[in-house]
Amino acid sequence: MAGEQLIYLPLGGAGEVGMNMYLYGYGRKGKERFILVDMGVTFPDMDGSPGVDLIFPDIEWIADRADQLDAIFITHAHEDHIGAVGHLLGRLNAPIYARKFTAHIGRMKLEEHGFDGTQIQTVGPMPTQVEAGPFKVGFMPISHSIPESSALIIDTPEGRVVHSGDFKIDETPVLGEPFDRKAWGNLGPVKALVCDSTNVFSRHEGRSEITVGPAITKIVSEAEGMVVATTFASNIARVKTLADAGIAAGRSIVLMGRAMKKMVAAGLETGVIDTFPPTVAPEEAQSIPRDHLMLLATGSQGERRAASAQLSRGKFQGLTLKEGDLFLFSSKTIPGNEVSVGRIVNALSEMGVDVIDDKMADIHVSGHANRPDLEEMHRLVQPQILVPMHGEHRMLREHAKLGTANGIASIVAPNGTMISLSGNRPEIVEFVETGRLYLDGSVQIGALDGIVRDRIRMALNGQVVIGVLIDEEDAPLLDAWCELKGLAETGQSNAPLAEILEDDVGQFLGRADDKTILDDDKLEEAIKRLVRQSCLNEIGKKPEVIVLISRLAA
Repeated sequence: MAGEQLIYLPLGGAGEVGMNMYLYGYGRKGKERFILVDMGVTFPDMDGSPGVDLIFPDIEWIADRADQLDAIFITHAHEDHIGAVGHLLGRLNAPIYARKFTAHIGRMKLEEHGFDGTQIQTVGPMPTQVEAGPFKVGFMPISHSIPESSALIIDTPEGRVVHSGDFKIDETPVLGEPFDRKAWGNLGPVKALVCDSTNVFSRHEGRSEITVGPAITKIVSEAEGMVVATTFASNIARVKTLADAGIAAGRSIVLMGRAMKKMVAAGLETGVIDTFPPTVAPEEAQSIPRDHLMLLATGSQGERRAASAQLSRGKFQGLTLKEGDLFLFSSKTIPGNEVSVGRIVNALSEMGVDVIDDKMADIHVSGHANRPDLEEMHRLVQPQILVPMHGEHRMLREHAKLGTANGIASIVAPNGTMISLSGNRPEIVEFVETGRLYLDGSVQIGALDGIVRDRIRMALNGQVVIGVLIDEEDAPLLDAWCELKGLAETGQSNAPLAEILEDDVGQFLGRADDKTILDDDKLEEAIKRLVRQSCLNEIGKKPEVIVLISRLAA
């Protein structure tokens, strides 16, 4: 029908790695029906978001159109695709569809936030399809580093769209469904491929998960002390490979960290793994000889509270690392986490613990498609249009160049870029304001609310609190009092900084005119300027200043 169009709008995950959330819509402008793909989170850092617990996409645009949202589809159970469901679903209130393992993880998240979990419906793989408004959506099995990952096959009035989700081409994945080239080659004709871009700069052939086992088994069998291994807890195939290697070496397996235990239990409950080697509790492990132990720990990305970090700081759950022990990082460090991971590695080194990572041995393979795999996906699907997603801007741009070089109409569409897929080429039709929400303690705050900005300013500059008491005749009753936070106590004058500031403010109050003394706003601003300048002179910093003005009634 004239005036109707098929649109794609990323709200998160395009221009960054993590926080995935993508909208598809069809209809006349303002009357579209939508489906949402994934509801992910990303994680804070002390530089840009100190004190924040989690970061979500800002969903205001679609929340304002919640009555036009027909369904939510979750491609797999990684946190950057499912982690926000419990936090944001209340503002959308649409049914969620996922495959069995993903649905199980999603229900646990919803229940943690007071939902009953019934809004998540389990769906089998293709050819099963879910009807949602003008869309028919099927889950196409695809290889990744977590069970039951799926691409979405989205049939629309304008043609078929393939949303790849996170993927690699792996025909021997150890656990789960192998990549089926024939099935993927039979999907056409495909209007658009919206495709993972994470490893577009990796030009070597991707390795299969099956290649990891022999190297891990050899390393563990040759270890002399206690062995600790960390990986993504959600990579159950890898966790099982590590556990099997430990058992083969005559070691007892200890799962350390809530996520590790939860994922193994979920795998067994949903049947994605038939068996898992027997494990012992940490308290039982204390009575087992060290050279007969293998710990599988959370925290491969340097997370401060995870098991790996706590082990690197000393004792965790009664177990302590010692000189001669071995620590395996069977994972890749996500860009941005290098410092926190490096801190753990150095702490382990100081203990005399040997560390082996993916650069030193073949103990990890990526769950994302390298450049040759991306080109193979393009050849199999033969899309008319390519829209790169899931990646930093440089990754999206490089992937679009790759598509263009192979004769596919391609476009770079970072978060907030609404694309029309109705024509022969993708077209930008609108820019939507997008942003981030922070989970700060138990409340959600906007990234532009100023709360985290003020926290950063206090961290960088310190804080001064100045109190002033004014009597009923608007003359200073007492000298000002001062409290310092995060600042040197003594400055260039070799006198206590607090006393210097109190004297400076007291002298100012003594000479200020009545117009300033009578106006709280003017008085506050004048004191702030004075304190900042005094601090700059004394300690070379301009702190954040809070002025407390109290007036005594006549």
